[in-house]
Amino acid sequence: MIEIKKTPVDLIDDIYSLAYWMTGNEKASSELVSTTCLNTDLKAAQTEVLKTFRECYLDAYGQNAELDMHETACNGGVFDSLKQWTADIKLSVLLSELTGLRHAQISDIIGKPVETVRLWLFWGRKFFANDHMLRASA
Repeated sequence: MIEIKKTPVDLIDDIYSLAYWMTGNEKASSELVSTTCLNTDLKAAQTEVLKTFRECYLDAYGQNAELDMHETACNGGVFDSLKQWTADIKLSVLLSELTGLRHAQISDIIGKPVETVRLWLFWGRKFFANDHMLRASA
């Protein structure tokens, strides 16, 4: 199978789609795309661009994700970890469904083992189907 290599410019539509699904807001999506483009080298590989997108998202919104629990229910470090975990699960599903990346590529972007990504994709798709995960958007 021939793999088509995308440049950062070719990825702008994919990044905007990811940003919109992650934030649910056009203005926030545009800002996230702009931030990602400013922090990306024009010669970067697709996975590097998407890693930059993930970092920009987590810097801007990942720590503000709303979950259906109160921060007082668990200590701060655990709560922050749950927010990032939720954002990474959502991003994993979107990378798979919107950009068509393989599990190994998603694993490289997220920085987790392939088996973890597969598990996240399985449960993340179920959450999306039940609309629970959408409440975790920034």
